[in-house]
Amino acid sequence: MTNPGLINIATAVFTLAAVFGYINHRWLKLPTTIGLVVIAMMSSLCVIALDSAFPELNLRDTARAAFLQIDFHETLMQGLLSFLLFAGALHVNLDDLIARKWAIGSLATAGVLISTALNAIGVYYLARVLGIDIPFAWALVFGALISPTDPVAVLGILKTVPGVPDSLRAKIAGESLFNDGVGVVVFAILLAVALGGGAHGGEPIGALGIAELFVVEALGGALLGLVTGLVAFYAIKSIDEYNLEIMITLSLVMLTYGIATLLHLSGPIAVVIAGLLIGNHGTRLAMSDRSREHVETFWALLDEILNAALFLLIGFEVIALSFSAPELLGMLLAIPLAVFARFVSVSIPIAVLGLRQTFTKGAIPVLTWGGLKGGISVALALSLPDFPAREPILAITYGVVIFSIIVQGLSIRRVVRIAVR
Repeated sequence: MTNPGLINIATAVFTLAAVFGYINHRWLKLPTTIGLVVIAMMSSLCVIALDSAFPELNLRDTARAAFLQIDFHETLMQGLLSFLLFAGALHVNLDDLIARKWAIGSLATAGVLISTALNAIGVYYLARVLGIDIPFAWALVFGALISPTDPVAVLGILKTVPGVPDSLRAKIAGESLFNDGVGVVVFAILLAVALGGGAHGGEPIGALGIAELFVVEALGGALLGLVTGLVAFYAIKSIDEYNLEIMITLSLVMLTYGIATLLHLSGPIAVVIAGLLIGNHGTRLAMSDRSREHVETFWALLDEILNAALFLLIGFEVIALSFSAPELLGMLLAIPLAVFARFVSVSIPIAVLGLRQTFTKGAIPVLTWGGLKGGISVALALSLPDFPAREPILAITYGVVIFSIIVQGLSIRRVVRIAVR
């Protein structure tokens, strides 16, 4: 039977996305994703203000109860993310990624680990100064969830920024597609350590076990994406019917992510590999011109629709949060901490690789400021179990994400113009 609650929620989300998108297009003129976040967040703050002025109306509790019907973590990590990653990977040039494989690989692995450590140490001592109890194990979990850049946010903003050199654009896109998969794996491992067990339950694991688990999940996900992508490639190559080819790509995304989840492999990495294969070899070698046009148009449209829904939900998330004055101060102070951690995690790999190769002028400032946080960080924070430090971690995460999307997203064009001049 159909779930009427789910239909009502979907109706509300997409209706509000359409209304807010229209308001932004007509009057605010902001990039679509940023405009939706701003309008949704301002709407939430208006509800909170009205609730404070007229508490008898109980507006905030009503809105909060309605919003909490949506499992943001489940919606993003098991629903929207796989489609958004595939759509993003579909339009990335594989040759550009391969040509810059060392830079992208180091940023997506060593960079994430460096950022995780710096964010963890910083927020641990920051929390102690503010009188907030965040044990170091949970500070590490926070470091892992806030470190990966969000490919949805990055690729969405990148489309609107002219003047980015092709080599730098490839690094930004490639890193954002892969470091979220790495970040999710690191998050799962550190969460298991914080809870005192293995990543999938069971006995505690040591350093060697953590390293082995990381390699298995990441490389296993890549291998799975390659296998399922090849199966879809040969299926598409044997026919010329664009409706069926679109259906095959949809099945590819859902099946790949589902198998990865079942086998405890990295679903994001698997879907990205499958998307790169179909987007580069599939569209060029297995599709007619008509099929390629329809497939690319379909995924571009789906990408825009799901992006709108995701960023609308991020904007509304503020209504579900409650935080104290120390937590609000922690949100503000964690923002420069996250930017600094990003700067160091970009600078070290580039400095090491720069001994043997030349990087585009302005690579470090553009990669630093363009490393936007987004829905993945919020979803991971919301997936945390109920424990005393959960609320401050949620509040700090949300503050960093909102700053990243709005402030960094709106100013990245100017940073690019200055840095690569």
